[in-house]
Order: sequence, then C-alpha cells, then structure tokens
Amino acid sequence: MDTDDCAQALLHGLLRLGSRLRHERPAGALTANKIIVLGHLRRNGPCTPSAVALAEHQQLQALTRTFAELEADGLITRQRSETDRRASILSIADAGARALSDDLAQRAAWLGSALGALSPVEQQLLALAAQLLNQLADAPATTGPDGRTGTHAP
Repeated sequence: MDTDDCAQALLHGLLRLGSRLRHERPAGALTANKIIVLGHLRRNGPCTPSAVALAEHQQLQALTRTFAELEADGLITRQRSETDRRASILSIADAGARALSDDLAQRAAWLGSALGALSPVEQQLLALAAQLLNQLADAPATTGPDGRTGTHAP
C-alpha cells in the first residue's frame, strides 16, 4: 500500500470511528471545543489562550467564548501571567478534570467493549496506532496557496 492509499484508508477509518464516537456521547456532553481545551490543559498544563489555540490548530477568536464558558462553569481558572501582565494563563480546575473524565467515560466504555472483540495482538497494534495518531496530530499544518492553514488541496 502506498502513502496515498494509506492516507485514504486511514482517513476513512478515522471519520467512521469519529462519527461512531460522537453517537456514543452522553446527554449533556461537553462541546468538541470544550473537550479540546480541557484535554490540552490536562495534557500540557497551564498555558496562555494563544498557546492552546495554536497547538490545537484553532483561531483564538473561535475559542474565546469556549474559554469564557469553561471559566464561568468553574472548569478552568484564569490568572494573570507573572512575566507578562497583559497575558493570562489558563489551568484546568479539578472540576474540569472530572468533567472531562466523566464526559469521555461513556465513549471509552463503548470503545473498550468493541476492543474486547479483538485479539490481544490486534489490541497491541491499535495501541501503537494510537501513539502514531498522536504524532500525526502534532505534525505541522499545511499551508495553501492563500497562506491559510488547512487549505491544502488533495
């Protein structure tokens, strides 16, 4: 299988799995952007709103409302940076860590059940694939002819 065929097969599988995982969301689940922000803060620790947006390949303006809602709900905290008084530092609150875990639990339960139908070797292969998917997610964004990211033509 060449790289293009691999990319197409992977994309198809990821889109189908993503759709299924969205279907498994519990009632009242966090929005995708809230999960992105909480997950980033849990993985990477306190950081600026700009750093979250950049790392998650989002526009800062698209996350501003999400940051405000998470803060209002007590899921994140915001403090002034000690090195740059104009900047703020976001941190995940204990309630945010619990909300993220609770929100992901139902989907994780479904996925765990589905994985149970696979052999131990297949499960190990998927564990390796998960590591590789995270590496791919951290790859630099493509830039299209208009200078915008994520606009690379197929």
